[in-house]
Amino acid sequence: MGRRKRNDQETEKDSGCSSGADKVVEMEVSRLKDFENHPFRVKDDDAMLLLLDSVRKNGIISPLIVTPKDDGFYQIISGHRRRRCAELLGLETVPVLIRYMQEDDSIISMVDSNLQRTEITHSEKAFAYRMKNEAMKRKIRLAKKTMEGTVEAVKGKRTVEVLSEKAGDSPRQVTRYIRLTYLIPELLEKLDTGKLGFNPAVDLAFLSEQEQRWVLDVMESTQSSPTLSQTHRIKEMSRQDDMTYDDVMAVFEDKKHEDVTLITFTSEQLHRFFPKGYTAEEMKKEILALLKDIFE
Repeated sequence: MGRRKRNDQETEKDSGCSSGADKVVEMEVSRLKDFENHPFRVKDDDAMLLLLDSVRKNGIISPLIVTPKDDGFYQIISGHRRRRCAELLGLETVPVLIRYMQEDDSIISMVDSNLQRTEITHSEKAFAYRMKNEAMKRKIRLAKKTMEGTVEAVKGKRTVEVLSEKAGDSPRQVTRYIRLTYLIPELLEKLDTGKLGFNPAVDLAFLSEQEQRWVLDVMESTQSSPTLSQTHRIKEMSRQDDMTYDDVMAVFEDKKHEDVTLITFTSEQLHRFFPKGYTAEEMKKEILALLKDIFE
């Protein structure tokens, strides 16, 4: 008697009497659980206030997508912010679309639906990419083991390549984002708040936890953020297995090794790739924009 009584629509689905198609039902907010290890934060920010106003005026137009759990509750795949609005407005029920999915399929669906959000932090994207990449690898291993079915678009490709095709980032950039998940929380926070650059953060993610804490301590004691040149040096010292706290501090204090390399091109070399009439400044901006797309 401990489980809540389900409505007729859910009972029909769970008893196996339906055709298996997705269906929308009204469900108690109290029966909805966050997706386990959900990488996307739900914030009571300005965007939430706008959504809250819309829900107050029009209700929840787009149903939440959920999948059933063994305990009688449902896990949210898409709609954590809408559920939060319902809680703030005191709504008892919300419309949900129930989908019956394997765990790895639900992870992939959750990541894909949330990556469409306009504002995503580096850490949110990093953990989302990692979760999806690991889920895709498990699906491939299972397909090979059971010899049943195929995994869409993976033949001859790495999972990060398949992931990148939908995400809009290059395979290399996807790999770099996944590497960020090895940063300690304090450095991730500095990355998300702009106190640590993306490329230096990727370098630091190769360090051990102890080494990262040395870097964090030096950053706070010197009130500075490492440059890419500095993190390259720290990463290289870490590979030698003999780095100390004092070594990290020395890198921050030593400005002599900050490399400034002057690269020159002739007009003839550059004008081959640009429309006639482009000025040197216009070519410089185009080149820097292209490099940014490649490496960031």
